[in-house]
Amino acid sequence: MKRHAFWIRALLTPALVLGLLAGFAPGAMAAEDGGEPSLWVEKVEGLPEDFILGVDASSVIAEEDSGVKYYDFAGEEQDVFATLAESGVTHIRVRVWNHPYDADGNGYGGGNNDVEKAAEIGRRAAQYGMKLIVDFHYSDFWADPAKQMVPLAWAELSLEEKSEALYAFTAESLKTLNDAGAAVGMVQLGNETNGAMCGETSWDGVVALMQAGSRAVRETCPDALVAVHFTNPERSGAYADYAKQLDERGLDYDVFASSYYPYWHGTLANLSAALGQVARDYGKMVMVMETSYAYTVEDTDFAGNTIGEGSGVVKNYPYTVQGQANEIRDVIDTVAHTEGGIGVVYWEGTWITVGGSSWEENAALWETYGSGWASRFAAGYDPNDAGKYYGGCAVDNQALFDAEGRPLPSLRVFSLVREGSQAPIVADATEDAHLTAEVKDEIVLPETVSAVMSDNSRQEVPVQWELTDELLDQMHTGGAASYVVTGTAEGLPARCYVDMFVADLLQNGGFEDGDAGWTVNDIAGADEIYVEDKATDSLTGTKHMHFWSAAANSVEFTVEQAVEALPAGDYEYAVSIMGGDSGESEIYAYVKLDGEMTATAPMTITSYGSWDTAHIDVTVAEGESLTVGVYVKCAGAGGGAWGKIDDAMLNPAA
Repeated sequence: MKRHAFWIRALLTPALVLGLLAGFAPGAMAAEDGGEPSLWVEKVEGLPEDFILGVDASSVIAEEDSGVKYYDFAGEEQDVFATLAESGVTHIRVRVWNHPYDADGNGYGGGNNDVEKAAEIGRRAAQYGMKLIVDFHYSDFWADPAKQMVPLAWAELSLEEKSEALYAFTAESLKTLNDAGAAVGMVQLGNETNGAMCGETSWDGVVALMQAGSRAVRETCPDALVAVHFTNPERSGAYADYAKQLDERGLDYDVFASSYYPYWHGTLANLSAALGQVARDYGKMVMVMETSYAYTVEDTDFAGNTIGEGSGVVKNYPYTVQGQANEIRDVIDTVAHTEGGIGVVYWEGTWITVGGSSWEENAALWETYGSGWASRFAAGYDPNDAGKYYGGCAVDNQALFDAEGRPLPSLRVFSLVREGSQAPIVADATEDAHLTAEVKDEIVLPETVSAVMSDNSRQEVPVQWELTDELLDQMHTGGAASYVVTGTAEGLPARCYVDMFVADLLQNGGFEDGDAGWTVNDIAGADEIYVEDKATDSLTGTKHMHFWSAAANSVEFTVEQAVEALPAGDYEYAVSIMGGDSGESEIYAYVKLDGEMTATAPMTITSYGSWDTAHIDVTVAEGESLTVGVYVKCAGAGGGAWGKIDDAMLNPAA
């Protein structure tokens, strides 16, 4: 029914939207005690000794150049790669762009990840026994399903010439990494290449380039695994099709890898099914090459975060340190128990805020050292995205270190998955409660809320609400609106979103059921008066009463509804209109009692999308009949008068 749509529109205030999308009120993570982990981790049974437990650390050098310092669990400054290794990380992933700099040598940002930076990261990772996963984007900047741009130096090359250039670039880059002392364990042929790569958009072109890269890997790093990388496992049949395309063209590779961000990419069961099918049908190893999860909704670099309150994404875990650890553990468990599964890599676990005191201070660092996701200098290569929306790190709240560079307890999950953690199972967050009530009803808040425990189970726990008399009075007198009541449960903050509505006493007030309940009286013979199904022209829902006529003085009509058996009392009638080209006009909402018009409210139409809402207060005596309606008369201007009428409502007066 359309009145439900009205309630939703009226109730979706910013406060409610945040609550609906957030879903949890997080608690604080317990402090570490004597170096022991403070989080609960269920052991992953049967985890192979050689299972890859990786972290992408591509931005580390840009971070450190920007003044970031990293610490160990005891609070002592330490090489971040030492901390990662001590926490159970086995592989470091690093992206490589061909030439992420403009003609003046200014970096595009995102870590300014050229081969030299990758070599330094690989050298440092190898010092602590970690292998390197090399992520060739074969682009000068970010490559993903929406952007697979050719490097500027290769822009005029034919496919055959580009293949040779890609072969040479891959071989030379890997030689640079080998010479630096990196232990290259795996090489990606492109990044999230869902049917495109390096400017090629056909599978023949993509595979030709991948084959050149694979040949370079086999010759330069013969012990390294060759991987391909895709995303969107939630798309039914996509991975099976990608694998089929590669197989039909004879691509030489070992690992079929997927991104998996639970906000967007479906269930873990679906991920396992999609990867498992590739492993079974084509004999490939499979893995998750990227995953991450927010441990807080706080933004620490004044640049905003991709994930936070109001993100509008699937939220399977609280945005807490424990929630982050549970997400990582569950992805590891899923891949470990998927046929052919060999590993999981956490994306950009070291990319934290730089500077800290202001946007201006941080922006200077992003521009100088490339520690933001993009700099303004990227406009020369990517003018439509990075060149417009450059700025800081949008994933600092998904890192494995806090804003000060201290490791989060969740970093320990990479070692704890092998033995599990016996930390007590405690309440980690509360799930938001929701209540819908009519303004005249008594408001009864729930006595319990659902607490999300550290093992991601749920328990009902008592809650103490802080509902003041002032807020309660506002709920009863404020009409259709939304409110947030806060409270405390098990020492954690709790929230209840209360949606107040006013009952609509009209039949089909939003015209979603056509003209049912309404009577149209066409006085002047308009060309069109009918219920139109067009969401973009409706105030809410998809339908409204439409009118149009080309001839002058041909728009004059009423649309009205008689309300049956209405109890005596005070009511408010409201209705909305928009339109244009009215010329000289007379438009008003009206009410009739026992057939006699007793009140009107003027309305105007001016331009498309500019809705005008009329309100009329009316008192109905015992036994009186009520009719509500709209009168429209337009002389017309230019191409003729037109308009839309929507969301008629009759409510008891507040």
